[in-house]
Amino acid sequence: MNDKIKYVDEVRLVGENIEVGVYPLAKAKEIAREQELDLVEISPKAVPPVCKVIDYKKFLYEQKKREKALKAKATKVTVKEIRFGPQTDEHDYEFKKKHAIKFLQDGAKLKAFVFFKGRSIVFKEQGQILLLKLAQELEEYGKVEQMPKLEGKRMIMFIAPKKTK
Repeated sequence: MNDKIKYVDEVRLVGENIEVGVYPLAKAKEIAREQELDLVEISPKAVPPVCKVIDYKKFLYEQKKREKALKAKATKVTVKEIRFGPQTDEHDYEFKKKHAIKFLQDGAKLKAFVFFKGRSIVFKEQGQILLLKLAQELEEYGKVEQMPKLEGKRMIMFIAPKKTK
């Protein structure tokens, strides 16, 4: 901006209350000074580089405001976890399934996992069957993002919520 633009002889000038065109760098700086604004380089790779006459501090403020608004609109993805044992009985399974449905309806991702303690690792198939059964029963609320995968003593599966209209 302003005196930091040195490597060029002429620039394409844009901005409010300015006739758009190619000007010598000194003339562009003079125009900016007359309006008590800053000459800011917008597109340095263009030939000639594009500069705009604006209030730089106000420009930075507006830019921060836009970024903050975009950040506020961005959806924050929450991940809820549900833990099963390899031999979880039917009542516990139904209870945890109700919670899973609620989490998916609230728009949170679901991380369902079977935790194998000690020698229960021999029941890997039971754990996988349990997770696949859960995925099948939650089909109308979400879709499986990652199929059951064994990581250490845990078999993990991710389910993402379906988009609600």
